[in-house]
Amino acid sequence: MRKLLFLFSAFLISSFTMLSPTLSDKERKDATDLLSKTEQGVFNSLKGLSDTQLNFKPAPDKWSISECVKHIATTELALWQTTDAAIKQPADAAKRSAVKVTDDQVVQMIESRVQKIKTAPQLEPQNSPLKSCPDALSSFYDSRKMLAEFVATTSDDLRNHIVTLPFGSFDSYQMILFIAAHSNRHTQQIEEVKADPNFPKN
Repeated sequence: MRKLLFLFSAFLISSFTMLSPTLSDKERKDATDLLSKTEQGVFNSLKGLSDTQLNFKPAPDKWSISECVKHIATTELALWQTTDAAIKQPADAAKRSAVKVTDDQVVQMIESRVQKIKTAPQLEPQNSPLKSCPDALSSFYDSRKMLAEFVATTSDDLRNHIVTLPFGSFDSYQMILFIAAHSNRHTQQIEEVKADPNFPKN
């Protein structure tokens, strides 16, 4: 009987270990908070805007607010597809050496608009499959809901699934921070459009 109890206890401990989360409580909270904060930032920046304001372009080569929203939503889908594909591959701790940045540096780098970067053609607003601002906002909302649930429940080893982009390598947890920070980068751009002296009053 004592032997059976020992084996049962060992089984429970083993099961708990296998199911234990690979993200710390702090990591989950940090990612969840950033996703929520930057999502709210997008919606707050659009509050009360008319179609005229949404479609105003500060210059022929500048994006309108509507185009910024399309880019946010389109890029979010593309970044998650890339990240999800990496997560579905076997974890490989040896690839971690390619990651050269901290979590904070990822967020700071992506949010900063000091250095402007030309986006890939498929992520430009005119090439987006999301043809209207409401379509883009709906996609963005659904994406954030999915990401929040994923962060809260995943037991995947996100730190050892690495994504390599043209400008650097990131672990899959950092890619979620990247996605959140990217929307804030373009929320700042939306605010720049609204601050233009020729921005319509209504």
